Amino acid sequence: MGAVTLVFLIIGGLGVGVLALALLGTELVHFGHPNLDGPVTLEALAAFAGTFGFGGAIASELLHAEGPGPTAAAAGAGVLAAVPAAWLATRLSRAARDMRTDATPTRQHLIGSMGVVVTPIPVTGYGEVRVRVAGQPVKLNAKAEQPLAAGTQIFVIEALSETSVLVEEVPHLSS
Repeated sequence: MGAVTLVFLIIGGLGVGVLALALLGTELVHFGHPNLDGPVTLEALAAFAGTFGFGGAIASELLHAEGPGPTAAAAGAGVLAAVPAAWLATRLSRAARDMRTDATPTRQHLIGSMGVVVTPIPVTGYGEVRVRVAGQPVKLNAKAEQPLAAGTQIFVIEALSETSVLVEEVPHLSS
């Protein structure tokens, strides 16, 4: 392995290291104002450097780069590989950052939930119920106007707080 290849490999390794840190959210470097995402992201620069380094190293070995001509050709091959990689890194990082997500459930989403009593609810005081909110099981403190035994099917009629609810038993339909 020649010195030119080694330099390209070091550049590639540094690019991969910065890309890993950028994707982990450490934000080592900001270009411009830290709250603005400019035309060149850190992910794009890291992807460019990594691909340029490794692409240049491959070309350097294939061309047996010893002089300025083959070294420039290896660098050109690295740039040709790096530009699409940087573009793709920019697109993927922006897509991940701008991805739409569901709204965070609030206490108002608890009202109308169906569930089951998991810890008996006394006349005075709290028991526990398990309900589904946005498809996820949630265990909450619960009060009721009448005592409810474990296993009773319930309906949430009021959200007293983020972690406690007022429930009533689901009426049984007789056939």
